[in-house]
Amino acid sequence: MDKDINIKVKVWRQNGPKEKGRFETYELKNISQGSSFLEMLDILNEQLVNDGKIPVAFDHDCREGICGMCSLYINGHPHGPDGEITTCQLHMRSFDEGDTITIEPWRSAGFPIIKDLVVDRTAFEKIMQAGGYVSVNTGGIPDANAIPIPRDKAELAMDAAACIGCGACVAACKNGSAMLFVAAKVSQLALLPQGKPEAARRAKSMVAKMDELGFGNCTNIGACEVECPKNISISNIARLNREFLKAKLKD
Repeated sequence: MDKDINIKVKVWRQNGPKEKGRFETYELKNISQGSSFLEMLDILNEQLVNDGKIPVAFDHDCREGICGMCSLYINGHPHGPDGEITTCQLHMRSFDEGDTITIEPWRSAGFPIIKDLVVDRTAFEKIMQAGGYVSVNTGGIPDANAIPIPRDKAELAMDAAACIGCGACVAACKNGSAMLFVAAKVSQLALLPQGKPEAARRAKSMVAKMDELGFGNCTNIGACEVECPKNISISNIARLNREFLKAKLKD
């Protein structure tokens, strides 16, 4: 049975991209362990507003683990201590009476802070614009279903397509690398016949854009896979490397 707990939250506050940030600690009483983590932040903000203070800025949208907007660094883990979930799916039952919870934004040169816990993740959109698309005319549903695709390839493509672009891989990586994200987006197209027209330049363009935007290099530590809420495998990084080398050899 869920119970009410008293906690402290140590939250990163930063008024703007060029402002100096700092941690501020707040006390919250009688928080139900049945509450979601974002509901707890809602309660915190209501408390701050009632006290005449500025509420904490944080991103959220679907609150169903689909969009990835809720991304936060909680007690040293992207999306918090529980595995295979996003922040909005994290519940307060994962914490105990008297806990101090440290909440930070993503830390990466590619994700500059906008305010408090909100970061600018348009870098991922720019990487997708660089090559994460297909130009083939697939026609209607019957036409698409007429294209033969081996089951194992289709399953791998679907697994890669599960990436929601939340950025947990970047936050988990000591180098701030976006390789797992790029690898997932390249893999979901490289495995399918519809992705072949752009295959020769897709990996080159997306990797070049990733480097241009300030993300670090991959050193295959594997932290990205461990912290990914959608279980994207680092085997996709190997596929990205193969696609990149094939494109370079064609040059």
